[in-house]
Amino acid sequence: MARPRFGGTVPGAMDEHLKQLLALARQHFEQNEYDKAEYLLRQVVEQNDRFADVYNMLGVIAHSNGDFERAQKNFERAVELSPSYTEARLNLMVVCNDLGRYDQARGLYAALRDTGSGHAPDSFAMGRIANMHAEIAQAYSDIGMPGEAARELEKAVALRPSFLDLRTKLAVVYRDAGDLLRAKEHLRIARETDANFVQARLAFASILLQEGQLTSAKAELEEVLRIQPNHKIAQMYLRTAKIAEGSAHN
Repeated sequence: MARPRFGGTVPGAMDEHLKQLLALARQHFEQNEYDKAEYLLRQVVEQNDRFADVYNMLGVIAHSNGDFERAQKNFERAVELSPSYTEARLNLMVVCNDLGRYDQARGLYAALRDTGSGHAPDSFAMGRIANMHAEIAQAYSDIGMPGEAARELEKAVALRPSFLDLRTKLAVVYRDAGDLLRAKEHLRIARETDANFVQARLAFASILLQEGQLTSAKAELEEVLRIQPNHKIAQMYLRTAKIAEGSAHN
């Protein structure tokens, strides 16, 4: 979960006792002493329920305890109190995803992008959103909806084109759907970006095998084994290529 950034989310002046409670609660929270933090945060809420970061911390604690429903309510309250609170918005998207509420998660993402702050979300935030799209894509793949999975991964890659694992996952979805041209294009980009990125080379080799380009497939697999000499799948694919090549010569 995204950790709260303290400061800027606490409204108005408060008495000294409340300040001390909140400071101690934050200290326990930062030290991952969630039981102690929660006890103090609930005392804060009893005295003043207008602190967005308090609800965000309570949401993180509830999420860590597996209570996703309570976590969602806390994050929603944090966003209600502070609509521009990026960490709370991100955490709310994550917990909606955990609860399988994918449409709501996508809606929250759209709202985040449409926020008229005039500032683009920071790199960390965009990375988390990209990975959230990848998680949703996996859920679609798990229930046999490759088209929806590809659309989610396209969004992820658009947000973070340098995340080669996401680009490779997208290529694999296209490959399995029979769209080899798109798959090869994404793998070409991944391989050119990082020649040692084994996952992209292995996926590319699998397409070459599928197309019957055995010489090229063997060269790709031998390169994988140069990078990782004991890569079991690459070894298996290479044996397959050699068997297929032998059969073609008979």
